[in-house]
Amino acid sequence: MHIHILGICGTFMGGLASLAQAAGHQVTGCDAQVYPPMSTQLEQIGIELHEGFDTDQLKLKPDLFVVGNVVSRGNPLMEAILDAGLPYISGPQWLAEHILRGCEVYAVAGTHGKTTTTSMLAWIFESAGLAPGFLIGGVPKDFGVSAALPGFGDGLNGRRPPFVIEADEYDTAFFDKRSKFVHYRPSVAILNNLEFDHADIFADLAAIETQFHHLVRTVPQTGRLVVPKANEALQRVLARGCWTPVEYLDAKTGWWASAGKKDSELVLTIKESYAGETVWAQQGEHNRANAAAAIAAAAHAGVPPQVALDALSRFKGVRRRMELIATVRGITIYDDFAHHPTAIETTLQGLHSRAPEGRILAVIEPRSNTMKMGVWANALAQSLQSADKTFCYTKGLGWDPAQALSPLGKKASCFAELDVLVQAICSEAQAGDRIVVMSNGGFGGVHGMLAKALESGV
Repeated sequence: MHIHILGICGTFMGGLASLAQAAGHQVTGCDAQVYPPMSTQLEQIGIELHEGFDTDQLKLKPDLFVVGNVVSRGNPLMEAILDAGLPYISGPQWLAEHILRGCEVYAVAGTHGKTTTTSMLAWIFESAGLAPGFLIGGVPKDFGVSAALPGFGDGLNGRRPPFVIEADEYDTAFFDKRSKFVHYRPSVAILNNLEFDHADIFADLAAIETQFHHLVRTVPQTGRLVVPKANEALQRVLARGCWTPVEYLDAKTGWWASAGKKDSELVLTIKESYAGETVWAQQGEHNRANAAAAIAAAAHAGVPPQVALDALSRFKGVRRRMELIATVRGITIYDDFAHHPTAIETTLQGLHSRAPEGRILAVIEPRSNTMKMGVWANALAQSLQSADKTFCYTKGLGWDPAQALSPLGKKASCFAELDVLVQAICSEAQAGDRIVVMSNGGFGGVHGMLAKALESGV
């Protein structure tokens, strides 16, 4: 089958493209901006890319157009497809019908931690000899790619091959406003947490809870749900109907991961009974919660907890999740994907717990659609309380970040120009400081700009 993917350079659609190519399909695609790193990855595996959405792409005559949710009515290529009555399908539906069918699907959903938890679970399965397939909204360092087809692992013992997928609640396509994850039909679903987000799609938290309820409805009674017991929104979701056994993430009644004498020690308990421990490279309470969820889900596939813990002792993490970028003149620069107040707060707490010495300089770009709309403006200052200094990039915002950060007093500064921001950070930074850059985008390459400026002493 020849498929032509509209919006191919997004993380999800790019991963889908590589899976389709590996499965033997002919794949071409287009995007408004064909840009690295996804464009480079796709070109390296022989996928033909087209810049923009011009109607000449109809001449490619694919068997099917696969439409990403970046495409809306008014898009010239999509309008031509509709006018010509040509076949089209959403990315999640195509994935479900052509890749996930025949697999035992493990879906990781939630407002925070999806990418890391999905990566942990895939690595646990890989280490246990299950050769999983996966599609992740980031690049796990242990695999070096964001997507792969399942293999034929020695440890399957007659089971269907596992496929681990980051299950996003964002909408599917302009013609299908359900959340992407409704299409995946998982055997096991991790519901990591649930808060209000995606204000451009959902009116309120209740609307997101409805989508999670729809996901729960698709999980079979022979499967599992892995759910934090303390999350009130998820308890409301389960109260609307649950037909599947639930493994709770809870210190007393379920699976729980805590720190040992050091933050680098990971200790697992199940219903308050000791189940194993290891030493690992990840940090913070949020990553321990991610680990507990991944271990509980892996147990459904027959992976013993200590085997999962041993795998996590070798887990290298995910790019752009507290990723070390450079150390210059004793100043360390990290990159992190945090873009929601809760994620910002847990990122900073994690860094403090692993290495309490030295100042933390937080550099933030409120870039997500929800942040741009100012939905979380009033929560931003609180999330940054543990940073010694905060530098906020304000370009493109429709609300006043200086006012929002005013509770931080002189600890916070706002900048509309990137070069001025970099200069201010470099003027403040001193040996022993840790600079944490937080954004869900490229942030104009500020990481490299900082390293270069610090190196040159500007």
